[in-house]
Amino acid sequence: MPASAPPEGAPHHPPRLARPHAVPVAEPGCALPSSAGVEEFWAGIRRRGTPLIAPDPEGSAEHAVVTYLWRGAPGTRAVQVLPNKLGDPLAPEGNLMTRAPGTDVWHWSVRLRRDWHGTYDFHVDEGGGPEPGGPEYWRWLRTQRRADPYNVRALPRRWGGDPVPYAALPGAPDAADWEPRPHVARGTVSEHEVAGEHLGTGRRVWLYQPPHAARATEKLPVLVLLDGEHWQPRLGVAHLLDNLIADGRIPPLAAVLPESVDAGTRWAEMTCRPEFVAFLADELLPWAAGRLPVTDDPARTVVAGQSLGGLTAAYAAYAAPHRFGNVLAQSGSFWWPEGPEAEWLTGRLAAAPRLPVRFWLSFGEQEWVTLPAARRLRDTLAAAGYEDAVYREFNGGHDYLCWRTELADGLVGLLSRG
Repeated sequence: MPASAPPEGAPHHPPRLARPHAVPVAEPGCALPSSAGVEEFWAGIRRRGTPLIAPDPEGSAEHAVVTYLWRGAPGTRAVQVLPNKLGDPLAPEGNLMTRAPGTDVWHWSVRLRRDWHGTYDFHVDEGGGPEPGGPEYWRWLRTQRRADPYNVRALPRRWGGDPVPYAALPGAPDAADWEPRPHVARGTVSEHEVAGEHLGTGRRVWLYQPPHAARATEKLPVLVLLDGEHWQPRLGVAHLLDNLIADGRIPPLAAVLPESVDAGTRWAEMTCRPEFVAFLADELLPWAAGRLPVTDDPARTVVAGQSLGGLTAAYAAYAAPHRFGNVLAQSGSFWWPEGPEAEWLTGRLAAAPRLPVRFWLSFGEQEWVTLPAARRLRDTLAAAGYEDAVYREFNGGHDYLCWRTELADGLVGLLSRG
């Protein structure tokens, strides 16, 4: 483990930065009704679904207008729509919907490039809260979350609760690899409790075994995918792995998915903690090797994570390059920690000799808080001689909807045999 210890006691939040560019709010991408046409309007919306996607009024083939709609009640005072990272917490009024005069139609539209995709939430003020306008009001409004009744597309929500709806424009990445396919051989997933002496407690883990593992003529590559309780039981990453293996885009591999328990535990463990890396390298992977013929070759081992998990994946390779030779970090929290020692891991990588590690990094173009540190990490890796590092930016936010397609591309890029 490296001698330089990570900082302790940093705030459990990223920097509070205003959005550098205004959200490109647009005129509605649909004809709004008068009071006489409300029922007909909503009948059409039930058939079409929401949000509505319309051609760009400026004539750009690269853009479209997305219109979100909410049907208000007599007591509705305000409706806020929050597409992932298409809003500024420091200026929440920018995401308030407008009510069409004399109707119950609330609307908000945004002009986006046609490869955008993202989840979103509605927050509805139907009375009973603080007076609108002050900080207390905006905090209260965030507790008034509502589902979109006209959108059947949704993903499981992180940490449980109602599914989160999403929208995808026609040019967004295809997520078909996540759907189970008939006639594709399926791997098996089993749930276990793994002792964690380095963590001071046991940990739930999901273990993916590829189809026909018993026929393998060499040891299996291995993927360590953090936040396992969301990726497998909720999102079903096994379907993705089955399909990529069946297509020959990645070799048959084993996947080990430890849970992150809860938000507090995640902050405690996934902020460059040597004991967490020791758990992964010295306890979790040996445990997996006792059940499946997995490799101990770091060049065929991938550690992957998102947000704090992305930071942790990169730290694991920095701290244990003899075990983790491939980093797949999505929207990694490389700004960490907030405060005087900001971007701590980037500084360590800059000061260290070039490690035998490959990096695959991806970030959302809408992640204005994360991107400055991400780009500095990209430049640091280039200056340090990591010529094979891959850096990508996708048109989306801090969002599992985006991360699931980026995960597929990263696995193919790191594990493909050509």
